[in-house]
Amino acid sequence: MKACTVCKMLSNKDRCPSCGNPTSDNWSGLLIITNPEESELARELNIKIPGEYCLRVR
Repeated sequence: MKACTVCKMLSNKDRCPSCGNPTSDNWSGLLIITNPEESELARELNIKIPGEYCLRVR
């Protein structure tokens, strides 16, 4: 898995499917958001699309 360097969404692609920015293999922490509208954590991290995210990416 790779993480987007901007929105932190995880995917297997070289570019983020959500925002189109480059991805990195160097990430840590896994966060799964299933319902961003009801999640306080998603609101805090400005996540609007359900999916898998990392907490830190380099």
